[in-house]
Amino acid sequence: MLITGANSGIGLATALELASRGCQAVGTVRSPAKAQLLEAAARSAGVEVRTAILDVNDADACARVIDEYRPHALVNNAGYAATGAVEDVDDPEAKQLIETMLVAPMRLARLAIPHMRRRKRGTIVNISSIAGRVTVPFNGWYQACKHGLEAVSDALRVEVARDGIKVVLVEPGGFRTGIWENSENSLQRRKGSRYSSAYGRLQQTTQRMERIMGDPATVAKVIARAIEAKSPHARYLVGYDARAMVVLDRVPTAVKDRISRITLGL
Repeated sequence: MLITGANSGIGLATALELASRGCQAVGTVRSPAKAQLLEAAARSAGVEVRTAILDVNDADACARVIDEYRPHALVNNAGYAATGAVEDVDDPEAKQLIETMLVAPMRLARLAIPHMRRRKRGTIVNISSIAGRVTVPFNGWYQACKHGLEAVSDALRVEVARDGIKVVLVEPGGFRTGIWENSENSLQRRKGSRYSSAYGRLQQTTQRMERIMGDPATVAKVIARAIEAKSPHARYLVGYDARAMVVLDRVPTAVKDRISRITLGL
């Protein structure tokens, strides 16, 4: 089983959870230093997790890793947050986000499918987010990637079903991961923006929410159950906040927009 972005957060928790269930877990990381973090966490948990160095944006490296491990389960978790108003995100930043969050996971899936097809079974788990269903200001490009991941996963699920390959989306709400630090770093780069005041409000709200966010191990258990299931669900919504946001998203658009503007001072 191959898990990308396995040195922290949901990826790390998933690698440890799968290993604890007796699976041969391989976690990919971007550097030897991060590999050491994963190995240390595995030792501390009393499980064995192999590591592979992989930048998911390196197409040749992706092909090498998939050919080496030929996973019967692939967990596409690697990613990061890029928070900012659409007006503040330039082309290179948007393209990098799309490459990492949308193109890369489907590249890995495409490479893994032939190996799975030969076995007549396999599971691809794409880690989406509540952001794959719900849209709020200042996360437009991140949400675009997650919405896109959901769309292409829906297409892929039907295309490979006859080969015994399952495609699953996991949609977490807010959990304690490094993504929030990524988000804060993104906003720090946008000093001088006309949205600075609203960014400050967003940071304050996020900091308050972080205190009540859940443990990534909760998401890892859902991922493990999806992989073990004979007939997994197409989607797994994880977290009380995620469920609440789905309900709130049914509010009329004009009302949602007004709430967002009041909350952020837009």
